[in-house]
Amino acid sequence: QVQLVESGGGLVQPGGSLRLSCVASGNFFSVATTGWYRQAPGKQRELVATITSGGSPNYVDSVKGRFTISRDNAKNTVYLQMNSLKPEDTAVYYCNVNFKLIRSFEYWGQGTQVTVSS
Repeated sequence: QVQLVESGGGLVQPGGSLRLSCVASGNFFSVATTGWYRQAPGKQRELVATITSGGSPNYVDSVKGRFTISRDNAKNTVYLQMNSLKPEDTAVYYCNVNFKLIRSFEYWGQGTQVTVSS
C-alpha cells in the first residue's frame, strides 16, 4: 500500500510564503508524475502544479510566477514552494502521484490546510 504524507501547511499573511512537502512510501517514485491539487470550501478540487518523472513542471495560470514545484527522487519527496500568497490560495492542498506499471496507479495524500489571511 502506497502512502503519501504531506506537511508544511498553516496560517500565513498575504504576501507570505509556505513550503509544502509530500513524502511517498514505496519504490515507484522515480517513474511517477507527482503533483499538487487544492480544494477550497464549496469548490471542486483543482490542479495546482505537476512535475513529471523527467522533471518537467506544469502550473495552473493562477499560480505561475508565484509557486514552484520540485522533486527529490532520492528522498521520495515532492515540494511546492508558495510565494506571494493571496487569500484566494486558501484551500486544502493534496499531494498526488500517478504512474503506470502494466496498469495505471494513482494515490492521494490526506491533505494539508493552507490559510492565507491577515
